[in-house]
This record gives sequence, structure tokens and C-alpha cells, in this order.
Amino acid sequence: MPLSIGIVGLPNVGKSTLFNILTKKQVEASNYPFCTIDPNVGVVKVPDERLNKIAEISKPAKIIPAFIEFTDIAGLVKGAHEGEGLGNQFLSHIRECDAICEVVRDFKDPNVIHVNGQIDPVDDQETINMELIFADLKTVEKRLEKVVREAKSNDKEIIKQKEILEKIKNLLSDGKALREMEIKEDEELFVKSLNLLTIKPIIYAINSDDTEKESAFNWDGEIIRINVKMEEEIAALPEEEQAEYMKELGINKSGLDKLIATSYKLLGLETFFTTGKDETRAWTIKKGSRAPQAAREIHTDFEKGFIRAEVMNWEKFIEAGSETKAKEMGWVKTEGKDYVVSDGDICNFLINK
Repeated sequence: MPLSIGIVGLPNVGKSTLFNILTKKQVEASNYPFCTIDPNVGVVKVPDERLNKIAEISKPAKIIPAFIEFTDIAGLVKGAHEGEGLGNQFLSHIRECDAICEVVRDFKDPNVIHVNGQIDPVDDQETINMELIFADLKTVEKRLEKVVREAKSNDKEIIKQKEILEKIKNLLSDGKALREMEIKEDEELFVKSLNLLTIKPIIYAINSDDTEKESAFNWDGEIIRINVKMEEEIAALPEEEQAEYMKELGINKSGLDKLIATSYKLLGLETFFTTGKDETRAWTIKKGSRAPQAAREIHTDFEKGFIRAEVMNWEKFIEAGSETKAKEMGWVKTEGKDYVVSDGDICNFLINK
């Protein structure tokens, strides 16, 4: 399943620089507001040392990691919903994303202007979140106008949609994100169809000079600290030199790796592998996925034609040194349709063609 993250934030908080580092795609990231005019989409591989260790045993022709898609849009400012700055015209580009990464500035640099003239992470977070709420409110009000007209027909489903929309409108009007609302099971499908921004899980990436500083912010999402300037220096080095430089800095995991790991945690995702002479590959699935659902990630027909799966833990595969040896040791299990795939499983699916 492709994972997509939308990056939002005020201008000059390090948002587009973070995107550049993540994707190695050099979108413009100049020191002035509104330089990111068009939406930028880039793909970054998910770092996973298990993949290369498995490949060392299988010696495949290709190694294919899992990927995350990042979408970077123009910086938002206070009043964007009323047309300030570039407005919120580009928010539509992240409505399809699985989650939002909100970059918040907490670094001091007199050479990098702040659009509001002062460094205030709490105020910045509130500004962006309110703009997302206003964008959702506009969407809901527009849909509600249509549904109110249709509800005159006394169609039960339309009346129910009207009630849901009114409940969402009241919440948003109170300045609250849709994440705060309890959504009933019979409401989920309709709410999902609205593609609202404030229902999405959110990661607050605090761009700070001090990544060890405790975050005292009581915000409704995962919070990580990233020194974007330091990450930029690391990314500028050849890949083989990056680990050594990080060691010198006393860093055992880059901020970018933390961001990706946090994204997986936030969305409840995990990884399984397939391996052989042709390729060794990482696949992303929802935690709790059963074997046929995992097989669907490889090909949609695999779920329908699923017969059984041969499964082994990746560490056991490494320990055995080959699939043949792993089978001899009894470490390859045959599993049926009810098997719940675990993070790190190596799977071979048998399919009825």
C-alpha cells in the first residue's frame, strides 16, 4: 500500500528544505515566503536494514524497498482561507494523503525571516491548524447546502448525511479538529468520502537547534524534533560517509528516519518481505492484516486466488542462511487465510491461477 504524507507549515520554517532532503528532489527552498508555487511530490525509500540482510542471503537481481510519497505545498499564513498569501488553494493536493506532517519552527536565525516577525511555535501551530479547520469548514458548508436541498425528499440516507454534516460543522466552528470527534461505525464511510484534512493523523516535526529538548507542547498528534539544517549537512555527504558523520555528532538515528518510523507508528503500519533470485522486496501493510490481504499488496488477484502462505521470521532466515536450511529446521510454517502477518515475516504466497 503506497503511503503518502502531506507537508504543511508557515513559510520559512524549513518545510521545503525538509522535503528536499527527504526526496533528494531539489524543489526551490529560498529564504522568502511563497517560493513554493506548485505542489511538489517526491518519493523516498523507507530505511530498513532487514531488507539488505535478507538480500545478502538471497542474492537477488533487484532489491526493492518500501516507499513513502511526500507532497510539499506552498506555505500557509494566517488568513489563508480569506486569500492571504497564496491562500489555501493548494490544500486540495494533500486531501488524498494518509497523514499530515506539520513543520513548526523553533530555531533562531536572524538571516531567516519569520512571516509573523517572531518565533512562537505555539502560535504557529495554532495558525496552521486553524487554517486547516477553516478549509474543512468551507468544504462541509458547501456539501451541507447541497444535502439540505436534497433532504426535502425525506430520503433517510440523505437526512442522516445532513445530521453528520451538521455535527461536523458545529465541531469545526468551535475551532476543533475532526480528529477530536467520535465517529460511529455507520458514519465512517460517509465521513471518509468528504476527504477532510483535520481527520488525518498528524505529526508535528519541530525544526529545532536542540533535538534533545523535551517537548512541552500538548498537541493532538505525534511530536518529533528535527534539526533540518543538520539533516541537510548529513544528506549532502556521500551515503557511505553519512553514518560516520552521524557517529561523530553522537546521532544513532537521523531525524528523517525518525519521521518515517513515526509515520508508520501513527498509521499502524508494518512491513513484510518477499525474497528470491529475482528480487527481495519490502511491502507495507496495516497491522493486523491477514495473509490474503497482504498477498493483495503484491497483486489484487492474489487475494481472491489465495491458497496458503509459507511464512518464516526474517531473523530465522538469516540464522539458517538459506530457505532450504530454514525448512529443514522447521522454521518455515504453512499458514492459511486466517493467519495474521507479523512485522518482519518473509512470505511466499501460493495462489490459484
